[in-house]
Amino acid sequence: MTDRVIYGPWAVVAGGSEGVGAEFATQLAGDGFHLVLIARNAAPLAETARRCRELGAEVITVTADLSDPAAIDEVQRATADLEVGLLICNAGANTCSSEFLDAELDQFHRVIDLNITSVLALVHLFGGPMRHRRRGGILLVGSMAGYLGSVRHTVYGGVKAFSRIFAESLWLELRDYDVHVLELVLGVTRTPAMQRVGLNFDVPGLRVAEPADVAREGLANLANGPVLVAGGNAADVERRNHPDRAKVVLGTHRFMQQLLDG
Repeated sequence: MTDRVIYGPWAVVAGGSEGVGAEFATQLAGDGFHLVLIARNAAPLAETARRCRELGAEVITVTADLSDPAAIDEVQRATADLEVGLLICNAGANTCSSEFLDAELDQFHRVIDLNITSVLALVHLFGGPMRHRRRGGILLVGSMAGYLGSVRHTVYGGVKAFSRIFAESLWLELRDYDVHVLELVLGVTRTPAMQRVGLNFDVPGLRVAEPADVAREGLANLANGPVLVAGGNAADVERRNHPDRAKVVLGTHRFMQQLLDG
């Protein structure tokens, strides 16, 4: 159970409409938290909010695209009078899955804005009051893509690498204030987003996590930062850190081709 005294009474979940984000929301609602849910698509956002309200939570929804700088102003207005003790940044999809020279540059800027610019803004908005109160939690959802270069993840892998280093640094800065920072690194997870892009979940040897399990793992380890590799993927991440980068990148590339192309 997530401690409402340390991390409550309100939690903000960016990317809280489906998949892992929806699981964070419903699990926190079950633990007595009130919620601010942010997502781009109104219909799944409303459905998750409905389920959380049935569990007794007060829920505020913000329908906004976090790759748009104006979205942060909307979030700030919606939360101006709330005591937010937990921030979960789960909105971080690869919105441009193309080889770098095959897409327009502004499409990659959107990947950066969603995964870096909005995250910095949200952490700055809610982290200051947490530090002042000397309690709270910040959970950034990362990706194993941030541990090596990959075709069609040229920019996405880079922003996820940034996220991990940012989380480690933030963890150092806030640990003396009892504000817990955790980067929760996900591998392949059976989310609607991954299903929509047609990932082949049946590749031999592929470890596939369920959204409820990784959300539960993240919430249970909020105080165990700065980085937690979820879903039993720690050994694979260790292999990705091998100093022979050509071997690691080419080997993983062959595996990823099976995953992406079926």
